[in-house]
Amino acid sequence: MRKSGILLHISSLPSDYGIGKMGREAYRFADFLAETKTGLWQILPLSPTSYGDSPYQSFSAFAGNPYFIDFELLQKDGLLTKRDYANIKWEQKNGSVDYEFLYQNVYKVLRKAYKRFKITPEYRLFEMTSRKWLGDYALFMSLKFRYNGDPWYKWPEALAKAEKEAVQKAKEEMKDEIGFHKFIQFCFNRQWKALKEYANSKGIKIIGDIPIYVSLDSTEVWMTPELFELDEDKKPVGVAGCPPDCFSPTGQLWGNPLYDWDHHKKTDFKWWLSRIENAAETYDIIRIDHFRGFAGYYCIPYGNETAEVGIWKKGPGAELFRKAEEKLGKLDIIAENLGFLTPDVQDMLDEVGYPGMKVVEFGFSDSKNDYLPHNFTDTNSYSYTGTHDNDTLVGWYKSLDKDSLKFCREYLNVKKDTEIPDAMLRLVWSGVSDAAVAQFQDFIDADTDCRMNIPSTLSGNWTYRAKKKDFTDKLKAKILKLNTLYNRCSELPEDTEETVTKECKAEESPDSSCDEKLKAAKKPQKKADTDKPEPKPHS
Repeated sequence: MRKSGILLHISSLPSDYGIGKMGREAYRFADFLAETKTGLWQILPLSPTSYGDSPYQSFSAFAGNPYFIDFELLQKDGLLTKRDYANIKWEQKNGSVDYEFLYQNVYKVLRKAYKRFKITPEYRLFEMTSRKWLGDYALFMSLKFRYNGDPWYKWPEALAKAEKEAVQKAKEEMKDEIGFHKFIQFCFNRQWKALKEYANSKGIKIIGDIPIYVSLDSTEVWMTPELFELDEDKKPVGVAGCPPDCFSPTGQLWGNPLYDWDHHKKTDFKWWLSRIENAAETYDIIRIDHFRGFAGYYCIPYGNETAEVGIWKKGPGAELFRKAEEKLGKLDIIAENLGFLTPDVQDMLDEVGYPGMKVVEFGFSDSKNDYLPHNFTDTNSYSYTGTHDNDTLVGWYKSLDKDSLKFCREYLNVKKDTEIPDAMLRLVWSGVSDAAVAQFQDFIDADTDCRMNIPSTLSGNWTYRAKKKDFTDKLKAKILKLNTLYNRCSELPEDTEETVTKECKAEESPDSSCDEKLKAAKKPQKKADTDKPEPKPHS
């Protein structure tokens, strides 16, 4: 079935609190997608952000970002008063995200909620089902706060080495602080599940990311160093990145520690299967970042300042994904197969059968370019105007050299450059790929200042936020027309239709008809009902 999606991370949703949250505006966006018959909502990793504010550099492979917790929902739970959060001037950077300000203020508000929180059976269940990662993460964050945000390798030696006695002592000394960070994750999990359930009820599936690597300053590297290629001092032997290419003459130095794949194979990929299982519970569709890294990965000596020197090493290949399907069943996975590709990457993709990605912004060199839609032969793929690592369509066409821009105009059959964004959307939506996806910015003609990320840069990224005024009736009509014209309209979930049909059969009157009820269920809402998604209060 043909479908379409919009890429808009939670952080980029409109909000009165400095960053997008899992409250009113998130539900309204789900309604917006339903009203435009858009069936996919793609987001970035939901993990807590660390140095550089990147969701791909996180303190944990399993935890959720505290900044996304909605204060208004906590207030409805009886855990906050409006005065606890409303008097803070949340808007600091002309509508973009100010992560430093959030760090200084969000936790203060959440601590007030924690003081009012009473343990519930629901919390105990969450604590039990998350026991594989929750305790270590809560301790890790507690120690980070104790040591003023320093990375674990700058903590006192016994703690940095995670020596048993030092860890146990810290647990005893910091029980309440550990409880606070567990509480944060409980709130995140509760709000996220409610939002996802609401989106699913509207016929919307959520695409979420698994970053291939974790941050050096993470719970996993600190507490389970055996998962990674580290020396006896817990320093990486090599780090992740990409070799130089025409876009980056010195390559990309990501700096993440690399996995000890021999260890993972010996343990039947236990940690990775747990990670994939967690992602499958969190999202409907999983996009695996840097998929080529499972075939072969680039290893840069630790301490190098660029990625110019490095070697390729063999990854686990399709074996990991076979094990995942043996344990977890058939998974809905997208392979991010961009970048430097070799035959072994394509062989692995063919073996697992996952759809790959096509980014059309990459295509305008000549007519033989694989990223131009007339060269697409596989419907089992996701086509994008661009991803979070690409410029917006407006910024992109402004950056093209003279020859590429001329080719672009001819290919899209437009006379004015300002017609390029809409023509690109039509190009992607009309293509053969099963799914067509674009960044939200591309629908509203946003310029480069609304770009989400510039790879290989450390500042000014991940700050884009949509505005409430962007979501106009004109925009709804535009997206709905694209989906209708190119047969990409989403359908009402089957269970919703089944429920309505059962209700009809239970009607006593023989003249009653399901038709009107089904029409009402399928009819898009004109306005979000913000009272519906309230979580049940703690009592």
